[in-house]
Amino acid sequence: MGNFAANEGLSVFVILVWLGINAYLFVQFYMNFLTERWFYTRVLLGDALSWARAPAACLNFNCMLILLPVCRNLLSFLRGSIQCCSRTAARQLDRNITFHKLVAYMIAFHTAVHIIAHLFNFEWFMGAQLYRNSSSLPFVLSQIGTGDNASYLNPIRTDQTNPTIVMFTTIAGLTGVVITLALILIITSSMEVIRRSYFEVFWYTHHLFIIFFIGLVFHGFGRIVRGQTATSLLENKPSQCADQFESWGKNGTFCPKPEFAGNPPMTWKWVVGPMILYVCERLVRFYRSQQKVVITKVVMHPSKTLELQMKRKGFRMEVGQYVFMQCPCVSQLEWHPFTLTSAPEEDHFSVHIRIVGDWTQGLYEACGGDKNETQEAWKLPKMAIDGPFGTASEDVFGYEVVMLVGAGIGVTPFASVLKSVWYKHIQENQNVFTKKIYFYWLCPETQAFEWFADLLQSLEGQMTEKGMVDFLSYNIYLTRWKETEAAHFRVHHEAENDPITGLKQKTLYGKPNWDNEFTTIGTKHPEKKVGVFLCGPTQLADVLEKQCLSHSEAGVKFIFNKENF
Repeated sequence: MGNFAANEGLSVFVILVWLGINAYLFVQFYMNFLTERWFYTRVLLGDALSWARAPAACLNFNCMLILLPVCRNLLSFLRGSIQCCSRTAARQLDRNITFHKLVAYMIAFHTAVHIIAHLFNFEWFMGAQLYRNSSSLPFVLSQIGTGDNASYLNPIRTDQTNPTIVMFTTIAGLTGVVITLALILIITSSMEVIRRSYFEVFWYTHHLFIIFFIGLVFHGFGRIVRGQTATSLLENKPSQCADQFESWGKNGTFCPKPEFAGNPPMTWKWVVGPMILYVCERLVRFYRSQQKVVITKVVMHPSKTLELQMKRKGFRMEVGQYVFMQCPCVSQLEWHPFTLTSAPEEDHFSVHIRIVGDWTQGLYEACGGDKNETQEAWKLPKMAIDGPFGTASEDVFGYEVVMLVGAGIGVTPFASVLKSVWYKHIQENQNVFTKKIYFYWLCPETQAFEWFADLLQSLEGQMTEKGMVDFLSYNIYLTRWKETEAAHFRVHHEAENDPITGLKQKTLYGKPNWDNEFTTIGTKHPEKKVGVFLCGPTQLADVLEKQCLSHSEAGVKFIFNKENF
């Protein structure tokens, strides 16, 4: 229970508060439209009125939130500000994309309820006009405002009106269609399979949010749902006058015709603050993108991995941070996130990029990766950099015992961590709180080991020289191999150094037994908080998170952290 509270307690609290506010707004606005002011509107629409307005309030609230998790400069500032006070609170900011997705799902849900309720509303509006009976209150209400068209209740003004035309010619109808189409495209293109395989589709369709918010702000200006005015309520109280509708406005009656008006648009009040923040965010990004970046070195590693070493005036970083990169000669609009693999102590910053898509292939070719000869410096492409931004890995040195787990190219943030460890010990920095690092790297192919093995060899030698062989324990796992490779490994298994990495620590084959690993670490470090850091796939994250929650040997607490950009 203690591990669950440490890992998930604050997240669960935040989610419960968010759900509670949604529930409160839904119930509150549902009840608001059961009041006397909306009595005549409910005569036409029934419960569909409240079922349309309640989710609209929740939509306003969630649309206010949806932009905040993607204001990465704001989050980076907040993370740095609260990190000194509470690592637990700072870790919640690392789950910004997860919260962004949850809010998006809630928007989709309330949009569906809102649309379905309004489809019923239009049917009731049309039915009231078609059933032309002066002894019917819905028909009488539908005729109000026919002459001056000022205080009408039914937006469908005649029985000859086509509801489809109303949908595409009114402000509420047209903006509603545009908002819905934009939302459908944004959500469908955000599916994992599309985002991974066709990132450009995801990238471009996500920018339909601009159209979505413009439509959202103007959606309420049509005032299509109308209620009785405050002045009219004083003269025509539904509790007294509803049964006398046939004599409304005639001599000798104390019940004049009711007058109706729509609520003033409210959505802009909810979203204007986040929209201003987001505009400021984009201005900061634009300013950063204009700063000159110089590529100082290009290295082509095996398994089509490109290393870029760069410099930018005033660039300062911490371990495990990431940047967004743009290469104008590849695409003027696309920005992609990459983890920094350099250490803060180095005089440059670097990234390792695996070539897996159109954009990375274009960058690979622009840097001369497809050529045999070395690319001349003046021919290297111009780069734009936004960042750096904070991640969970910044907290590594806040734990006395640390587990680092990288899968494939996901090892990149830990390259920065281990390089920084190496520099700190060279400089004999006595302020290193971390006493023990357990490093796990799971990789499907032998070629990918090469670029990182050099760093591990340097660390291995440094730790041995300083008598700190127990400081870093690392385990490298090869998860896939060919039969010919297996035969080679068996022949050289007894060699002093590993045949794949050249390290003294031998490569292991298959996948770790995480239950055993956590049990062993928990037993060795009683009453400690162990920081578990992962950069890898969701399936592995689920496994490690369950292990963190289930292991509490000798009072140890495993605190799970995952890179989420």
